[in-house]
Amino acid sequence: MARPYAKRSLAGAAMLVLSTLSVRAQQPARPPQASCEKLTPPSTHVSPTAADPKDVASQDAIIAALYDVISGPACQARDWDRFRSLFVPGARLIPTGFTSGKAVTRVMTPDEYATASGANLERNGFFEKEISRTGETFGAVTHAFSTYESRRKANDEKPFARGINSIQLSNDGTRWWIVTVYWQGERPDSPIPAQYLKPPAN
Repeated sequence: MARPYAKRSLAGAAMLVLSTLSVRAQQPARPPQASCEKLTPPSTHVSPTAADPKDVASQDAIIAALYDVISGPACQARDWDRFRSLFVPGARLIPTGFTSGKAVTRVMTPDEYATASGANLERNGFFEKEISRTGETFGAVTHAFSTYESRRKANDEKPFARGINSIQLSNDGTRWWIVTVYWQGERPDSPIPAQYLKPPAN
């Protein structure tokens, strides 16, 4: 989800970074940074103490809201109050990267993620969408394996990164909550398996 940490190396001498809901293993060179004298406000706004009921009414709704709230063009502010409202108290976001061939993780709170990622997303533009999902539910516990594509602009022909978000959800009887988002980006030596690229059933 932004740039929690980096390693010199999603091509060439690119940097391995963990960003938005994606871990970009060997990514192309960064685009020139936009000059944003003033950020435009986000397209939606909710109370910092309550979620929009539409965002948390179902599994589909809360996952869609998660992708939507971090996405937007360059120089547009993200609605971080809306972002925070999706998460259960104590929730964690955990990007995965690789150092010297070993997997490493960083554990963040929603606030820490917003601080680490916000400026980069808002300055350069970022759009992430779900392209496939598998999942299981037992009682109040739901696990979703959500495959994503990341783009700088909504109409970019090809994504600059893909990966899988492992999302744990909970339903307390009144609404859905995100408990954990644990993700890894696709790498040349670790392509996304075919079963996680199937389009959603109509």
